[in-house]
Amino acid sequence: MSAAEQLLAVFEGSQKGHGATNVGRIGRNGKADAKSFVIRETLTAEKLQGHIDGEQGIGSIPIRSGDVCKFGALDIDIYDLDHKTLNKKIQDLKLPLLHCRSKSGGAHLFLFLKHWEPAALVRELLSEMASAIGHSGCEVFPKQDTIIEDRGDLGNFINLPYYNAEETMRYCFNTKCEAMTLDQFLKAAEKTRVSMSELTEMNFGGERIHFSDGAYCLELISSLGKVTENRNIFMFAVGVYCRMKWSDDWKSHHEEYNRILCEPPLPASEVMQLQKSLERKEYFYQCDVCPLKDHCNKDICRTRKYGIGEDAPDAAKIDGLTIMQSEPRLYFMTVDGGRLVLSTDQLQHPTLFQRACMEQLDTMPPVPKPSVWQKTINGMMQTATKIPVSEELTYSGQFREHLRNFCTSRIRAMSPEEMELGKPWTEKGLTKFRIEALMEYLKNRSFTQYTRAQVQDQLKQMNHNEECHGTRNIKREDGKHTSIRVWWVPAFDDADIEIDVKEDKYEVPF
Repeated sequence: MSAAEQLLAVFEGSQKGHGATNVGRIGRNGKADAKSFVIRETLTAEKLQGHIDGEQGIGSIPIRSGDVCKFGALDIDIYDLDHKTLNKKIQDLKLPLLHCRSKSGGAHLFLFLKHWEPAALVRELLSEMASAIGHSGCEVFPKQDTIIEDRGDLGNFINLPYYNAEETMRYCFNTKCEAMTLDQFLKAAEKTRVSMSELTEMNFGGERIHFSDGAYCLELISSLGKVTENRNIFMFAVGVYCRMKWSDDWKSHHEEYNRILCEPPLPASEVMQLQKSLERKEYFYQCDVCPLKDHCNKDICRTRKYGIGEDAPDAAKIDGLTIMQSEPRLYFMTVDGGRLVLSTDQLQHPTLFQRACMEQLDTMPPVPKPSVWQKTINGMMQTATKIPVSEELTYSGQFREHLRNFCTSRIRAMSPEEMELGKPWTEKGLTKFRIEALMEYLKNRSFTQYTRAQVQDQLKQMNHNEECHGTRNIKREDGKHTSIRVWWVPAFDDADIEIDVKEDKYEVPF
């Protein structure tokens, strides 16, 4: 097999589409200016050869029909990422991930599976891996548990490595954090494939001894070895756990954890200060503070007796915005793993978004402040994937189809004089009509998306932006000549054909 065919096998995904990205200038912050869009065609070896040759960057959509996937990825979008440290974490934890450099200098960590597996389960396991390496909250691919195929949803794609392979900056690191060649990467990808049974047996960390009933971040951090950094923050969270579990004797347990988990242990004076703070009021876990934030997994933590609990306030995690460029537009968004389809109004207003979640996902996320929502959606739209649509799904396409029917249907004029009655007349390669008649025709067919000015602009475009209106002399029934104002478009080739229906001489037998 060629390298392109092998790459296709490694990143086998959606049968109905794939992604493409055009990269522009690199900004001062190191981020590449890129425009991403979905192509509704099956990904082929030929297209991937163009990717390898540097002609067009290609992405694969992991999820496919049946909501299954055969590969997944973590996208760590940090432009000054310490790849050596990340690579060492992956090796130390023995994670089945291949570490690739992304186009902007971040990391794509790929997981390759032996068989097609449920996307929801793969996402759950990848999220645990992200927590283990200290990058909780990074993007997880597939970005959704399910896709809404009947509405045209395909899911989100991830850009593939080895674009312009001979001079690529999107290479995979080996265990020594050295760049692999494309051939080496392809061999490594096949070698690191795992089954779901193998994955579910991994604990993505060291031996889990402490906090199995407490905050997930505490269990994970303590499994990775002695805590040497951010000991105050860690021990404050441990104090929250101890107060919840041992209300009468929590201080002794708190001091014991400090002795066995911290290197070096916090001084007694600092431990006492933390305990005084914890006694002043009912503190909760500081989930948004590092390192707790880096190793967070709220879905697991909610299930723990002394975790964050079901009542913990938490905004829905939204990502994976895809814009279908139909008219009106449709938006697909991932909400806590579920897939949501939205109108422009629903995307614009957080209360309508909440209602859509209730109707489609059976969940009721808290309504964010309008200013926060606006900022969030603005950011998502800047990087959203766009799905082009066929012309008939746009207002322009719908208008032109109505115009074709108007010009070629049985109502068309048999003589130029009938234009005064509102009928279209074709002569010398042009179909002429009164604009009032066309507007009335559109109104009767409930096409009200275009104003009169917009209709005129469409007619001008169909005439290569040349003037397409004037007067036409006609002869009235009383023999007098007059002129009417008409517009015209190039005559349609596939006009309806009038068929004479002859009366059957035989009687119908029943």
